[in-house]
Amino acid sequence: MKLCRVIGNVVSTIKDKNIKSFKLLIVQPVDFIHLKSYGEPLVAIDAVGAGQDEIVLIVQGSSGRMTALTENKPSDCTIMAIVDFVDVEGKLTYSKR
Repeated sequence: MKLCRVIGNVVSTIKDKNIKSFKLLIVQPVDFIHLKSYGEPLVAIDAVGAGQDEIVLIVQGSSGRMTALTENKPSDCTIMAIVDFVDVEGKLTYSKR
């Protein structure tokens, strides 16, 4: 799993029939301490209704096809949780509130 921030969306009117109803979001990996960006952005299928600027957890590879909505779908990256808060060694590093 990776912690990411939703930074945009992808609109595709023509796509595989197995993902026609899915929202595609652009996510940027961030570190757990400072929420600073690192690495390349990714396109992920949204399985939980995430929105712009939210911090989310993603799964990649075959795990991307293991959520209730993406089972047996062509997904390599899936948003599977919206983060409420992050606590690292007793210090709150992120809170949605």
